[in-house]
Amino acid sequence: MDNAEDIQSARSDASALASVPIEITVSVGRARPLIRDLLHLDEGSVLTLDKQLDDPVELYVGDRLIGMGVLEVIEEGGQSRLAVRLTEVADLKAPA
Repeated sequence: MDNAEDIQSARSDASALASVPIEITVSVGRARPLIRDLLHLDEGSVLTLDKQLDDPVELYVGDRLIGMGVLEVIEEGGQSRLAVRLTEVADLKAPA
């Protein structure tokens, strides 16, 4: 195969993948309770996170960090929804 065929094949593969949904996880912080405290958790318990309300959140696909953002509330169809406004996007073409 020559380079032109390789490029065309890669573009075809990329366009086929373009409509495949992925799951992005948004990490807002971590809690580090002691095991004894974890054993006493009940409905209504509160876990304190290691982040402030206005701190950036991290976006992951699997274990790979793909960006950073800030939480926002948007109005959609008369309902409030939680959203993330991206502030940084990782170079997704670079090897993990």
